[in-house]
Amino acid sequence: MNAADFPIAHCAGEIIGRLARVTGSPALAVLDGPTLLAERAMLANLTIPGRISAGGGCRLYDTLDDTVALNLARPADRELLPALFETDELNADDIQTTSAWMARSDAARLVRRGRSMGLAIAAEYEHPSPIEPRVELVTGDCARTSANRAPRVIDLSALWAGPLAAHLLWLAGAEVVKVESRSRPDAMRNGDTSFYALLNQGKASVALDFADRNDRQALLALIATADIVIEAARPRALAQLGIDAGDIVRGTPGLAWITITAHGAVGESADWVGFGDDCAVAAGLSAALRKVSGRPGFVGDAIADPLTGIFAALTAWEAWMSRRGGRLGVAMSHVVAHCLALERSNDAEALTHTLKTWAAAAGTPFPSVARRPIGSLPAFGEHTHSCLARLAPC
Repeated sequence: MNAADFPIAHCAGEIIGRLARVTGSPALAVLDGPTLLAERAMLANLTIPGRISAGGGCRLYDTLDDTVALNLARPADRELLPALFETDELNADDIQTTSAWMARSDAARLVRRGRSMGLAIAAEYEHPSPIEPRVELVTGDCARTSANRAPRVIDLSALWAGPLAAHLLWLAGAEVVKVESRSRPDAMRNGDTSFYALLNQGKASVALDFADRNDRQALLALIATADIVIEAARPRALAQLGIDAGDIVRGTPGLAWITITAHGAVGESADWVGFGDDCAVAAGLSAALRKVSGRPGFVGDAIADPLTGIFAALTAWEAWMSRRGGRLGVAMSHVVAHCLALERSNDAEALTHTLKTWAAAAGTPFPSVARRPIGSLPAFGEHTHSCLARLAPC
């Protein structure tokens, strides 16, 4: 298929175009929606998916009354399957057995139970209520100085959406410091190595032991130097690090703190686990595909991740430029639902065409959209000493 026929690419292009305009960045001006949505899949030689996601970790299963996406992205997830179905008879490694249990399950009950257990699970027809993709969680105070220099970004995120947001800010001229745990570095570092290098080029690399009191204090001191913070942790993970994002934002005029979540940053949904493929299903994208093509399937490669990364970068830059800052929540499923609604309202016929084209192209390669790194990738923790020794520009 052609890159121009990639579903939701028009919305992605509109967001990256807006970011290019507000930053004045030539490096962002040459990017487009299909590139940012398809580049991981193209680099990894993946094919357009059907019932199994492009990356292979998420599957669509038929239940009694709906279709459910279950993402077993982490090794421990599979061990939870017997508990999900409340049985000791399930062979968690047997897809046919899992499918059989799914087929006699109620989707809504299964999704509720799975989310309470920490599984990334979603139903095709969740019918999410209209909700803003960006919400203000904490109101910030105005900065005391004007934005007369590029921002300093502390990137506490991992995998795709957060690192992409920080990468786009780096392309806009920001100084970016990527902070990782010494014991649990970004899993993409040793997974999709080419894509990791693309998203994390040019960032200073700091590695800390989050179990060590001194390193946790160093992390707080590093955050205190930031103009923008990007994180994608659930509430209890931040609490374990001794980080109260609300207090930090209230005490740091102008700080823009971006919290990326799967389904929301407050209430029960703040603890729901989600990845790019299942979040897109929760947003109604697979339901839209089925409606126009009659076929079930995933749209894109973990499409909620790149869409959220682009949207989070724009949110961060605009918040920093406003000098008001604040803590802003960006939920992946909400971003996809927002983009889907925009595509429908702007050109429903074009959306239908791209979804039909996508369904017909299942099993073929992703469109060729690769770009190459323009900066160097530092070694793990290469800048830890220099950054912490000065706690000033690295």
